[in-house]
Order: sequence, then structure tokens, then C-alpha cells
Amino acid sequence: MASSSARSGAVHETARAVASGRVSAAEVTRRTLDLLSDTARPAHALNAVTLLRHDEALADAVLVDERLRSGRDAGPLAGVPVLVKDLEDVAGLPTTMGSLLFADSAPKRQDSTVPARLRAAGAVVVGKSNLPEFAIEGFTDNLLFGPTGNPWNPELSPGGSSGGSAAAVSAGLVPVATATDGGGSIRIPAAFCGLVGLKPTNGVVGRWPAPDWIDFSTEGPFATTAHDLRLLLTVVSGPVAGDPTAVPWWVERRGRRPERLYRTDRFGPHGPLPDDVAASFDAAVEQFAATWGLGCDVVSPADLWPGHDPDDDWFTLATAEHVSRFGRAWVEGSLPQMHPSSQAFMEWGLRIDLDAYLAARRRRYEYVRALDTLLGERGLLLSPTVAMSGWTLDGRLPGRPAELLPPDVYNTALQNITGHPALSLPAGSSPNGLPFGLQVTGPRYSEDLLLDVADVWEAAHPWPLNAPGYDGFVDAVLG
Repeated sequence: MASSSARSGAVHETARAVASGRVSAAEVTRRTLDLLSDTARPAHALNAVTLLRHDEALADAVLVDERLRSGRDAGPLAGVPVLVKDLEDVAGLPTTMGSLLFADSAPKRQDSTVPARLRAAGAVVVGKSNLPEFAIEGFTDNLLFGPTGNPWNPELSPGGSSGGSAAAVSAGLVPVATATDGGGSIRIPAAFCGLVGLKPTNGVVGRWPAPDWIDFSTEGPFATTAHDLRLLLTVVSGPVAGDPTAVPWWVERRGRRPERLYRTDRFGPHGPLPDDVAASFDAAVEQFAATWGLGCDVVSPADLWPGHDPDDDWFTLATAEHVSRFGRAWVEGSLPQMHPSSQAFMEWGLRIDLDAYLAARRRRYEYVRALDTLLGERGLLLSPTVAMSGWTLDGRLPGRPAELLPPDVYNTALQNITGHPALSLPAGSSPNGLPFGLQVTGPRYSEDLLLDVADVWEAAHPWPLNAPGYDGFVDAVLG
């Protein structure tokens, strides 16, 4: 069902230019590194990039050019520059996780799964992108590198935890930047930066080693266009040894349509949406339903899981598992060097007892069953991606102190608990200048349906490819 007039996006445009010989991979890489290093550009002030990989990236690009000159297949991403979120490993670079505690960590010896797959497809890693410490927050700020701004409104956050990646793509600095999602970390910055972003079903993208949040976290793509999103998911999907959730292989089907639509303001008992978010959501739902010619039934958290709050259970599990990942003694001794949000997160995890942890794990089955029953094979559940129109660089909300962002701003943890795929679509804007994201949750392993939905939505309601005032990557680098 993908439109024949689908916008190709910077990923396709760059790969096509390199493969055709219009520009070499080495020249694309050189221009990208110059772009990322140019302190005079407004995008530099966003602080989206933490580390550049100059000589190594150029050497990798030369190898791509050599493969092309010899007539060999250089991959579908030949010469496409990539930033890697500083939670993922790149051989030869340190992985700091945005933490002072890992500022002097040794360079890694090998790539993580997704960076390795992108490089095997011909992409060139040019550096690392910023994130909140340990990827635990919905805003991108840390004590090691400082805050990242949103190109749509630099006084506000791009979200988190993949905020540096999203800001870089939205500002046209790179065509691709990697992202992970353990509680909304792909979808939140995609929504705030005007990108289309997909958290896949757990197991579609193989995970190794075990994520910090064992059952919740997965890697996945965001992009400026649905066409680029589809290509990136195809490249990064696939099993990996060691992941007990990995499916043998994700097989894409085309031309699937939703059969039923549902809507909910929230997934937990956090009260009505703010007026600006509610207005944007109502308009987006009306347009989405009209696009498909379907009605849209209202459901509520009380209908789906009466008496329980998935956000509370997510917090119980995620905080306890993060403490376990580092070890209780290390966490207790390291708290003074952590960002205040990290301190609060870890301190909560230190207080979780075994009974509370296991009770929350058991409730996951109830949440999964409720969504499976509701959605069937082709149902879609619509919600705001984020239940707030934005927050400051350091995560403050109007009239509230600086602290861990409260649960009422989030709308993304449920899909990590259940493993269902969820898509964030650009769907208008908020009064503060940030884009509004419409979240579409589908049945498990329905990535193909969600990609077709993104194609159709983009054709009917095309969104800006980059933040206003910023050149797109194609214009800035390919000319």
C-alpha cells in the first residue's frame, strides 16, 4: 500500500547518490564531519553530538568506495553517515552512557548489534549522540555533556532518551541516528522532533547483551519519512544468539489495512489530558479515522486493566533491574556522582523488594492479554505519544520543581511492558512550537501494518522533513 509517490528521505537519497557515483562515500563522510564540527551553525548549539570519529569514519568510507569501484555490492546504506546513541557500542569508541562515572571508560572492542548491522549494510559511523544518564529520562541532559536542545524550539527538550539522535536527524545533521526504547525512548523524541518513529515488537530486532531493563528495551528506527523508516527496520531487524525473545526473522507483508480503531487518552489513571494535548489528539484522531474510513471506539485504562497502573509497574521493574545491572553496592557508592534524576531513579530501585518486583512481573500477562484481546489481528489503538506538549532542557514542567519527570507526562511505557509495536506519527503542532505525535499501537508482530499506516498517513498528511530554519541533510551535504 506504499504510495508510488512516497518521499524517499535523506537515507534513500544519500545511498542513491553514492551508489550512482554522483558523490563518493568519502566525500559524503568528509562533508558530514565538517557539518558536525561547524560551530557557526545553529545546529551545533543543540549539543546533540558528543563524539566524532574522524579518521576511522573516512577510512570506512574509502572501503565503501572501493567495493563500489570493484563492482561489488556495498549494501543498501552505502555511504550513509550514522550517529550512534551513546548507550550502544562502537568498536574503537568509549560508551559513556552520558555518565561522569563512565567518562574515562575504555574504547569498546566490537560494535553492538544495530551499529554492526548498519555498518554491514554500508553505513559509516561518524560519531556518538547525546542522551540522559543511563537513558533513564524523558529529557536529554547529563552532567558529562550537558543538555540537548530541540531544533523546533531550542529552549525546550527534544525528549529522551534518544534525544540527541532525534535532534540531529531533525536538524539535518545526519540521515540516520540510532535509538533504543525501554519506556518510550524512540517515540518520545520522535514526537517532539517531528519524526516518524517505531518501537518494534520485542524480538524483531535481536538484543545482545541483555538490556538494562530486561523485558522492556529494544532498538528501533526513526526517520524523516516512512520510506526511510521501512528501509532502516529491514536493515536492523533479525535474530541474534542469546536473545530468548528473538523471532526467526521478520517477514514484511504489504497492503495491510486496519479493521478497527480505538482511542484512549492515557494508559494509566492520571486524569484528563492538558487542554492543548487534548485538542491536538482529537484533531489527529478525526483525521486518522477519516483517512481509513473507519469509526473509532473509546477505551479507558479502567476498561482494560481495572485496579492496576502499568506505569507504576514499569517503574517498579525498570528501577529494580537497573540497580541489579550495576550491583547494589556500586549504585550505593556511586549515587553522589549521578545526575539528580539518576539518583532518584536508582534510590527508588534500591527500595524495591522481591515480592513487589515479582507481582509486577506477573501483571505483565494481564496487560498483554488485554491488548491482544482488544486489537485482534488488525486493530489499532490511538493515543497521544506524549501526554504533555513539552518541557524544558532540564526536564522542568510549568509550576513544578526540577525532578524525575512525573508519570502523568508519559504515555509510552505500556507497549514496553507488553512488547506490542508502537508508531509515533507527526500529526500537527503544539502552541509551544513543538510537533505533536500521534501514537499508533498495533498487534504484536504487525510492523508491516504500521509501516503501511505510516505510508498512507504521510501521503495524506505530509509533514516537514526537517525543523524550520535548518537545512535538510540532502541540501547541506549532497548539494
